[in-house]
Amino acid sequence: MIARAAVRPDAPAREFGRDDELLERVLRPYKAHCKYLEAASVSSRSGRVTARGEFSIPESCYIDDTGHLNAVEVNISYNQMMYYAIAKSVQEGLLADFASWTLEDFWRHQLPDILIARFGGSFRRPIDARSFFGEIEFLSVERRSPGGGNPLIVADTAYRYWDDAGGRCDGDVKIAIVNGP
Repeated sequence: MIARAAVRPDAPAREFGRDDELLERVLRPYKAHCKYLEAASVSSRSGRVTARGEFSIPESCYIDDTGHLNAVEVNISYNQMMYYAIAKSVQEGLLADFASWTLEDFWRHQLPDILIARFGGSFRRPIDARSFFGEIEFLSVERRSPGGGNPLIVADTAYRYWDDAGGRCDGDVKIAIVNGP
């Protein structure tokens, strides 16, 4: 059985500004020097949930300075923004497929059960990793029950990053949430 919905169909457009307490909790699993997402907001409109973030990577966590945002840092930044978007959606009841979740469910599933199934990206122009912006949009979310087992939530998302100097990259990511409540 497959059910598809990006947000609750009857939900009005909504905006949620910074929630520093939630962001701090979302980033708790990350090492201090790998907390790249500094501020985030979430909105839902036209049937989609979108998160926007402000990022800063003063120093790469794994390599000498490349002078620009690289694929590993894009992936880490994506994870942080995606986790925040899901946590805020659970908190505010934005995504129908997470309607039965509480924030405690999210914290329990954040690391072991939210998986990247496919990650794609294109770098258009170099981005200054020390100060840049990002956005993730949930294009579709569907709940599956393969073989009648535990539900599986699959989400197709799109992301983009940019900086004040015209740097830009974008891509798409399929995430899978296994062992959901």
